[in-house]
Amino acid sequence: MFGKLKQNLMVACLVISSVTVFYLGRHAMECHHRFEERSHLGGILPLSALGGSMRTTLRTGQNLSTPFVYNKDMPLIFIGGVPRSGTTLMRAMLDAHPDVRCGEETRVIPRILAMKQMWSRSGREKMRLDEAGVTDEVLDAAMQAFLLEIIVKHGEPANFLCNKDPFALKSLSYLAKIFPHAKFVLMIRDGRASVHSMISRKVTIAGFDLGSYRDCLTKWNRAIETMYTQCLEAADKCLPVHYEQLVLHPEKWMRTLLKFLEVPWNDAVLHHEELIGKAGGVSLSNFWKLSSTVTRGLICTGFTLIRFLSYRFR
Repeated sequence: MFGKLKQNLMVACLVISSVTVFYLGRHAMECHHRFEERSHLGGILPLSALGGSMRTTLRTGQNLSTPFVYNKDMPLIFIGGVPRSGTTLMRAMLDAHPDVRCGEETRVIPRILAMKQMWSRSGREKMRLDEAGVTDEVLDAAMQAFLLEIIVKHGEPANFLCNKDPFALKSLSYLAKIFPHAKFVLMIRDGRASVHSMISRKVTIAGFDLGSYRDCLTKWNRAIETMYTQCLEAADKCLPVHYEQLVLHPEKWMRTLLKFLEVPWNDAVLHHEELIGKAGGVSLSNFWKLSSTVTRGLICTGFTLIRFLSYRFR
């Protein structure tokens, strides 16, 4: 009697377990199908389904059902220059514009560009890559996709997306090739001031010996020459902006810049310090050593620069 009861209980448990597994599996399949449907409606779609474009979902107060489509032909903005030349100030001012999003430095973009340059410079390496079918066309397509994903996905969508990685402009000509509608902003500052800033603030920059002004000035000269030459060659795609002029005449230079970028004027670019740390405003890294130009605004910095110049050239 007891053995039969035990057998019946085991059969009942087996039936209940089977039914439970069946319903859980069915529920999981339904969830999977719903997730796929939502992804196709408002999320990321395969490249092939978009005719060469990619999309991601808009966030932060925007219509969640509206996809943000992006591709290599979109109007990207690249800000560069030797570090401590006002690149962060420029991107903060642009970040204050409601139609522009730059965000913090990605740090990976200059490194992947440097790696691509290394492959191209080595004749033997290029020959091996070509033999393996990894041609320039394949690498360019891969670089486009990689850089675009980094720029788009590391911040909020916007009408104009920009990237601020100072040394990325060492590859300005290549970036102009793979992103035909991109524009470039080259920040230039007096080399002595730039070097003094990096040494006094102990800002570590790869290849710069902070214990030697001579070494830093030599490296500064070499870097700015590389970027400036490519900026001139790019002609209508690159605008050099001098840090000192931007600080002394911010409205004049920001109007010139926004016209060059074909971005509508907005007074917010002159008051970026009011938007630091606010949603949809200017995000600043806790690890970066920022100058008062960025955190306190342009007015006090302009007066400081005027006093410095007046003292120096008396």
